[in-house]
Amino acid sequence: MNLPISGKRIVLRDFEEKDMDHYWRWIQPGNAWQKTDGPYYEPESPEELKAAFDKLKKRAVEKNFPDPRMFLAMADKESDMLLGRVSSYWESRETRWLCAGISIYDQQQWGKGLGYEALGLWGEYLFNARPDIVRLDLRTWSGNHGMMRLAEKLGFKLEARFRKARIVEGEYYDSLGYGILREEWRGL
Repeated sequence: MNLPISGKRIVLRDFEEKDMDHYWRWIQPGNAWQKTDGPYYEPESPEELKAAFDKLKKRAVEKNFPDPRMFLAMADKESDMLLGRVSSYWESRETRWLCAGISIYDQQQWGKGLGYEALGLWGEYLFNARPDIVRLDLRTWSGNHGMMRLAEKLGFKLEARFRKARIVEGEYYDSLGYGILREEWRGL
């Protein structure tokens, strides 16, 4: 699957230098999206945040991204404005088990179907770009209702529930694992 990947309303593409100011603003502590995207993890220190930002900016300026991609920017199809990102990481290279994720930065864009479109395109990309993967997972927590609905809408099955495994704002939540096998994937 060639890049960029164009959907009806969004485009998945490499980060570009023009995205960096916007991206820097969205990754600062206190943005609404961070309350659903792994809020149980210790936040990065200012130094770690700056180092990760500088690394991404260098890649964007040099147009130096690995193939296949492990993450892409999500942009509005009409304006090309940065909306978020899709990402992946290996749960187990040995068993060809990849996990996927999505973050939509602007709360005003939530609930409009952009996540469904983006994660559908991303899943399609990952299965095509990595013919060796057998399964794709999503990890979330029981307080992230949007991600739970999104996973189910795309055909992911709830395969794991670790009860009271996450603490968010002093309350316990379950950790959830959703998965879909290559032969179950239907794409968009």
